[in-house]
This record gives sequence, structure tokens and C-alpha cells, in this order.
Amino acid sequence: MTGASIRLRTAVALSLIVTLLWLATAAVTARLLSSELDEVFDSALQETGQRILQLAVVDILNREEDGITRRITGLAEHEEHFTYVIRDANGAILLTSHRADPAAFPAFDQPGFHSDADRRYYHEAAVRGTILLTISEPLSHRREVGVETALALGLPLLVTIPLSLLAIFSALGIGLRPLDRLREQVSRRGAGALSPLPMDGLPAELQPIAATVNDLLARLDRAFAAERSFAANAAHELRTPLAGALAQVQRLRQQTQDAELRRRADEIEATLKRLTRLSERLMQLARAEGARLLTDQPADIRPVLSLVLRDFGHGPDAARLHLSLPNAAMLSRIDPDALAILARNLIENALRHGDGGDVDVSLDGGGRLSVTNDGPVVPPDQLAALTERFVRGSRAGEGNGLGLAIVQTIAGRINVRLDLVSPVPGRTGGFCATIILPGAAQVPS
Repeated sequence: MTGASIRLRTAVALSLIVTLLWLATAAVTARLLSSELDEVFDSALQETGQRILQLAVVDILNREEDGITRRITGLAEHEEHFTYVIRDANGAILLTSHRADPAAFPAFDQPGFHSDADRRYYHEAAVRGTILLTISEPLSHRREVGVETALALGLPLLVTIPLSLLAIFSALGIGLRPLDRLREQVSRRGAGALSPLPMDGLPAELQPIAATVNDLLARLDRAFAAERSFAANAAHELRTPLAGALAQVQRLRQQTQDAELRRRADEIEATLKRLTRLSERLMQLARAEGARLLTDQPADIRPVLSLVLRDFGHGPDAARLHLSLPNAAMLSRIDPDALAILARNLIENALRHGDGGDVDVSLDGGGRLSVTNDGPVVPPDQLAALTERFVRGSRAGEGNGLGLAIVQTIAGRINVRLDLVSPVPGRTGGFCATIILPGAAQVPS
């Protein structure tokens, strides 16, 4: 039963235990009843024999002729459990029941009960040993009664065992509900939800488990917080020296007339700019992992997207960007800073991989934010890996492999899904990233 649930294994084990106990009890009860039934049958055999002997003595003593054997005639056909013969002191047959075979009745020296392989006998004497009664009962009759008694005790198991299994399974389901709730609470925990499990109402058996899980969650939270703090602090501390170094390189390039020196200055400037962008991405990643990304009150997200597009409008790619927003206000609980980081990374990714074509940024009335660009088809295996950190596409250029990873982190924190599609539906190529913003609702104008 490997892999079976605790509930099923416990129900089966308890059912087997109940079945074995029932069988053991039935066997002991059948044994006791068999002994009691033997005593009852012996008492009936003795009582019947003594009553017959009394009647037979009167009949024999009132006979006018001696030495006559008389057989009792049955009044109607019936199953005769008791048969008997009555002899005199010399062994002559005086009286028999209508189905008795005198040859099957041995002569006994002592009164009382006797047995052989097939029958149980009771022997009694009267009139100073001159009239001898031997009455018998087949043991098969007793065995038949014993078997019927055992079946009467055992047959209810055919109904009791399935009903017991269902009852035990249902009772265990009720008893294990706190464990199911604890399992569900643990399954909902992740890197973005490390709050402690509630301890109120938990049974005493589950409280140590919940306390251990809470301790583990607390340690994970501290470890993640330390990582985020290190990344954010490191990126923040790098900004000033990088900006200073970049200014010095640009000044050096302007002051020198040496072509080789100007070329090397250009290479250093490009490297410093990549480091600056990387530090900004690390700060955004730390913000996405650690900050609160949902607000208590929804707000219109259209101005945030317009502001992000306006920032790109000052660059060389302004003509490539096309923004489509609903006419009415679109409310969402996503934090404006988180939305700006999300949109900026999606747009930069589209501009970098768009082959110089247009990039369409659209928000529909259902809160679906889509960023679409032209370009070759991304293979499915690469498409699935694009949201991993520091994983870049085959045509990443100067990318650092963190843009879509930051978007995926934000999507996970706000419990929505990031969908990446290539080719774009209705086209032979292109790439589209779509995310449905949480709690989005359009306000009628």
C-alpha cells in the first residue's frame, strides 16, 4: 500500500483488526455455545430417556405374555432425532422406536452417557436392572446445529465489514480534517508567502508539526530577506562609483585625440553602462521579491503606463512604440512602482528583440496588459526558459537575462500568470508577453 493515504491505510488496518476481533469472538462464542448445546442436548436426551423408560415399564409389566417385542409405530412422517431400544436383563428386545435398529445399539454395563464416532447414547436401568433403556442421538444433528450457530455468528461479517470500512473511513475523514487544513496552508506557502501558520484550533498532535514548520518559514524568511538586502545594497552602493567612473571615462574620451585611446574609452564606457543596467535590474529584482506589491485600494493604472511610455519617448525608439489604453479608467490593486517596473522590463525586452519593428503596448477592458513585437519565432524550449534568471535568448544583444525574470517574480507575488507566446496569433513570427493585472476593473465613463 505504498503511497496510499493515511486515511485509507488506517481505515484498512482498523477494518482488519475489527474483522479479526470479530472472528476471534465468534470462534470463542461458537466454542462456548457448542459446549452449552452439548449440555442441553445431553439433558434432553436424559430427560427423554427417563420419561420413555417410565412409560415402558408400565407397558411391559402390564403385558399378559412375556418375550414379545413391540415396535412403536410413528403417527406421521418426521425426522427422528432420538431412537431407543428397551431390553431385559438377558438382552432380549422388549420395545423399540419405529426407526431404531437394535443392532446399532451396543449393550452397556454402566448407566449414563456413552459415545462412539457417530452417536451419543444414554443408558438407564429400572426395576432392579431387569428393564434396560438405551436411547441415542446422531452426532451429525449436533454438528449441524453447531455449524448453523457458527454461520449465524459469522455471516453478519459480510455486511458488517463493508459498513465498518465505510464508517471508519468517514470517521477518519472527520478526524483528519485539521491535518488537511494544515496541509493546504503549508502548500500555499512559498517564497512570497512565508507568514507563520495559525496555531489556533489545531489538535495537540499537530501543534509540534505546525511549530516546526513556522520555525522553518521564519528561517527561510530571514535568509531570503538577507539575500534581497544584499542584492539591493550592493546594487545601490555600485551606482555612485559606476556613475563616477563613467563620467571620468567620458571626460577622458573628450580630452584625448589618440584614436586608440578613444576606442578603449568607448569600450570601457559600454562596459560601465552594462554594469549600471545590471545594478538597476538587481535593485528591481530585490524590490519585486521583498516589497509589498498590492495596495489596499485600487487605482487607475493608465497614467502609470502613459508615464512609462513617455520616458521611452525621449529615446531613439520612440517612433517604434504604440500605446493603446481604454477610454475609461482601469482600476487595479497593483502597486504603481511594481507596475512601472513590470511594464518597463516588458517594453525593453520587446525593443531589444523586435528587429527594429513596431512594439505594441495595449491594455484592454479586462485588465490584460500585452506587449507585442516582431521578430523570429522563439522555439518552445527557449520560450519556457526565458523567465529564469540570467537566461538570455539567442539574440539577446546587450541584455542581462533579468528582465522577464523580474516580470515573472512580480507576477508570482501578485498571484497572476505571465503568458509568453511565439509566434503571435495570426502572424508567422513575433513575440507576445501577456499578464492580467490583479483586481482590474473598468470604471464606466
